Amino acid sequence: MFYSSPPYSPITPQILADIRNAVGEGALIEDPAKLEEYGKDATDHHQMPAIVVRAVSAAQVQALLRLANVHRFPVTPRGLGTGLAGGSVPSPGGVVLSLERMNRILSIDTDNLIAVVEPGVINLDLKKAAQSKGLFYPPDPASLETCSIGGNAATNAGGPACIKYGTTRDYVLGLEAVLPTGEIMEMGVQTRKGVVGYDLTHLMVGSEGTLGVITRLILKLIPNPVSVNTLVVLFPELSMAMKAVTSILVSGHMPSALEFLDRRCLELVGDLLPFEGARDAAALLVLEVDGLPGITDRELEKIGEICLENGALDAFFAPDSHKRSQMWEVRRQVSVRIERDWPLYVPEDVVVPIGRIADFVDGLPALEELYEMKIYSFGHAGDGNIHVSVTAESRDLAGKVEEGIRAVLARALSMGGTISGEHGIGIAKKQFLPMELSTESIRIQKEIKRIFDPNMILNPGKIFD
Repeated sequence: MFYSSPPYSPITPQILADIRNAVGEGALIEDPAKLEEYGKDATDHHQMPAIVVRAVSAAQVQALLRLANVHRFPVTPRGLGTGLAGGSVPSPGGVVLSLERMNRILSIDTDNLIAVVEPGVINLDLKKAAQSKGLFYPPDPASLETCSIGGNAATNAGGPACIKYGTTRDYVLGLEAVLPTGEIMEMGVQTRKGVVGYDLTHLMVGSEGTLGVITRLILKLIPNPVSVNTLVVLFPELSMAMKAVTSILVSGHMPSALEFLDRRCLELVGDLLPFEGARDAAALLVLEVDGLPGITDRELEKIGEICLENGALDAFFAPDSHKRSQMWEVRRQVSVRIERDWPLYVPEDVVVPIGRIADFVDGLPALEELYEMKIYSFGHAGDGNIHVSVTAESRDLAGKVEEGIRAVLARALSMGGTISGEHGIGIAKKQFLPMELSTESIRIQKEIKRIFDPNMILNPGKIFD
């Protein structure tokens, strides 16, 4: 049986004094104006913490969690607050444990192709550090310039490169974590293989900060690709674009990125593309191929031919890094412009089988009309992960839009899909969890949470009620 969360203690003056003594005066933030930014992530969810502890060591994390168990106050771990599911939004009146200052790249081992980092390291900083040694860290979430490796691990972040290289979980060999009860535990290995005991490392990855606080990670690196080439292809119908995707993959090609934008997204950002016709197309594919010079050129030419054979209107090569950056900036601007233009914006992500992407998107207009919302679809065509950006003309429609989101998720599930590919569950999707998971599955997962966190002090209210 899984019992409801216990009543939590407010942060009394005595508890505050105990925390200050345990972690040091310099680690605390108490100014309400500064606390405001720690009460939210990249969603609309917002709750004010009582204090923030900005840790610089595992010992401080350990001391805080031990106090939380004694006094029964909630602790919410936080990276850099770029999450899209409310996973780092604090419990009201609780403590935010920020890992932003634990941001050192401890080592990059070129002999064994591993990196050891603290959780606050920014994804792009690790990429650059690895690249300077001739190595490559592939996971590339859209927020790679501002998101932390610890947050990536907590949500098992993906990105365009996951079609070829996989998600964050595929690169975490081992980690150090402070358990909710205050014990420091090392999990995993520093080798490419290891099957001793249960795989607690990969249980921790994707657990959204509910099972432990990651304080150090051992990450797999791979050789840095020498050449990267980009192709942009326009299609008159989304179904043609998706048929081309299938043809590319079954022909033996494995792009390092394979993204799509639907007609509505092209209407929104087509003016940013350095060629004509984008706003008149129904779908756009952005493809990248990496590897050895010359070979990537030939492979991209063959992929372009496949696209044209499948009805593409036109194909454009990005011959240099500037053009490549320009293409990817267009992809990133989709979310920026949607958020700018609409009073109500809910970023959802689902996954459906690759062959069902077009069918899924084609069924959205009926739901838009029924629930008074407008949906932009884009994302990772190579693995079926669709970013479904749901908007409405007024925040007063939030209740109706939530019903519409439930219908969108149900459509994904009916096609053999899942309700989240990258964002996680957090606060935003926990009410939808029973749509996908059985009662028994949820019970077992709650029991696992109880084993790790008997007093329910770590990130309560996330994933489960």
